[in-house]
Amino acid sequence: GCLPTPRTEGEILSSPNLKPFSFSELKNATRNFRPESLLGEGGFGYVFKGWIDENTLAATKPGSGMVVAVKKLKPEGFQGHKEWLTEVDYLGQLHHPNLVKLIGYCSEGENRLLVYEFMPKGSLENHLFRRGPQPLSWVVRLKVAIGAARGLSFLHDLKSQVIYRDFKASNILLDGEFNAKLSDFGLAKAGPTGDRTHVSTQVMGTHGYAAPEYVATGRLTAKSDVYSFGVVLLELLSGRRAVDKTKVGVEQNLVDWAKPYLGDKRKLFRIMDTKLGGQYPQKSAYTAATLALQCLSTEAKLRPKMSEVLAALEQLEAPKTASKHTQLDQQPIPLPVQKSPIRQHHSPMHLTPSASPLPSQKQSPRAY
Repeated sequence: GCLPTPRTEGEILSSPNLKPFSFSELKNATRNFRPESLLGEGGFGYVFKGWIDENTLAATKPGSGMVVAVKKLKPEGFQGHKEWLTEVDYLGQLHHPNLVKLIGYCSEGENRLLVYEFMPKGSLENHLFRRGPQPLSWVVRLKVAIGAARGLSFLHDLKSQVIYRDFKASNILLDGEFNAKLSDFGLAKAGPTGDRTHVSTQVMGTHGYAAPEYVATGRLTAKSDVYSFGVVLLELLSGRRAVDKTKVGVEQNLVDWAKPYLGDKRKLFRIMDTKLGGQYPQKSAYTAATLALQCLSTEAKLRPKMSEVLAALEQLEAPKTASKHTQLDQQPIPLPVQKSPIRQHHSPMHLTPSASPLPSQKQSPRAY
């Protein structure tokens, strides 16, 4: 898939891959957006659970047909509409197992809605940072990192490169098998073309995840996404948020706090998530930490490409060559299989406010 040059709103909305829904259809699908259907909310608006017919895509009565997530934007004028349109533009054309599938949209009067495939396990943020029924095992964390890396790699390697620009734990959604999918393409940008090295743009994104050179200059490259990936990899290793205002001093910023430990085999355990209970292969954890450190290089050109990051992570999941002297610490300790409670804990799609221009700290502290 190659993205053509910028398209008009008419062209974007007539995408053959997307269904235009009427507002009344989506009202029916979500039982009139009633509170029981609410999956989550953020700076952009609300996400509701809805039901549509698998074949006709018409609204059905709840409990029958296919579950969807309906994102209803706050009517916030042009910026909201622009991001909504960007999302429709990209997800209407790009299809990949690690990008969330956009089924359709609604643009009626002031109403702007998006209809996505439903992601039953919610966002990575929910699993890492909220007291859920069970913490994510090492194997699942690696699977999530690989899925997210596949999604970013796909975007970066398109003939017309796409820079995602808002890679963070709350934008990584998980299906029933913990396959990761990138959601929320409102800030995505076309990468540089011709002999240009970067695109210059207003600094948008989320504090704690954004690359330093991008925050400082507004110069955006695919390597900006690689930095953000390094931050999420660090969150997966440590179970800590990129920015945590409840902590004191250097510990408020995950990268600043963790960097000194990442390259040291003997000290790495100090930043590993205690919820893992020590059940992780030390060699793999160290390799992942080293990879995170490379992604977090202050100099963009020293960061690896996403395709290289992906290859390194895949190597951890299924080492091509078992080392001649298999060390005990390489074998993950089998985890007891816990039955999850019957009550399905549906984690909301997005609970963090949507990204905002970075320098302004006006948004609720949750985003930062």
